[in-house]
Amino acid sequence: MGRFHAGERALQARLHPDLPARMQQSAGPAIRDFMPDQHREFFAMLPTLFVGSVDGQGRPWASVLSGRPGFVLSPDPRILHVAAKPIAGDPLQDHLRLGAQLGLLGLQPETRRRNRMNGHVATLDDSGFTVEVEQSFGNCPQYIQARAPRFAAAAQTPPVRPETARLSPRAAALLRQADTLFIATSADGEGVDMSHRGGRPGFLRVEEIDGATRITLPDFRGNKFFNTLGNIALNPRAGLLVMDYATGDLLQLTTHAEIIWDGPEVNGFAGAERLLRLGVEAGHIIEGGLPLRWSEPQYAPQLAGTGNWN
Repeated sequence: MGRFHAGERALQARLHPDLPARMQQSAGPAIRDFMPDQHREFFAMLPTLFVGSVDGQGRPWASVLSGRPGFVLSPDPRILHVAAKPIAGDPLQDHLRLGAQLGLLGLQPETRRRNRMNGHVATLDDSGFTVEVEQSFGNCPQYIQARAPRFAAAAQTPPVRPETARLSPRAAALLRQADTLFIATSADGEGVDMSHRGGRPGFLRVEEIDGATRITLPDFRGNKFFNTLGNIALNPRAGLLVMDYATGDLLQLTTHAEIIWDGPEVNGFAGAERLLRLGVEAGHIIEGGLPLRWSEPQYAPQLAGTGNWN
């Protein structure tokens, strides 16, 4: 394990011809085919788990599962058991099948810790499912807004409001006020990846172009793994999840994606090294879908060097 796929290597080489070899030597060994004990213990502390999956049309979707800490457990370094099921209306309901590829992200906002795990569904049962590890690695705390969670009463049957390529005012407002975004991507034969993006409120630009909604997302300096952008280089699609931390509303979208490498838009956004342009295809809002509420954010210190579209 520990290798980077062709899309990731191509983007690394775009920065510098020697970078793929350097990344393989320095960062590659950190991508394991098992979870170290600290990662196993970390997942067991969380009330949420972010999941990337792919539908029958090859479109990625980003989801979140929740439960009391301990609902995610690792009985073995190569296994993660999730004692939760997707809420009604979440496309993940239809994607959980034996052998299905998933990208998992464990994120603890109050400590700014996060770990990634990619693998496939090994078992399904009445309580949830088990994922067999294919890749496990940690991430730095950059761009994570610190928030503390508390549990709230869960909606018995949360209303699901469909969204089309032209987003409703409610969905557009959720995006414009967001300071955190979760993004799922997938490349054929390379599995699914679930990642996090953070910025100042207003770091997502939302426009209506020819009757459809287009989202522009700045890509800030990171670890040069290029997990998300490397997948997009091979398969230009992405699933987005935005949470309303005050109400528990969830916005899930599937989009087509394009990387903008340079030009006046990139130069005009403080901190951006490139942009992601995302054209909405479909989605929905699940009202009160997450039985958690969160404290006001303490913004990541890295945001001092970034801007917003306002």
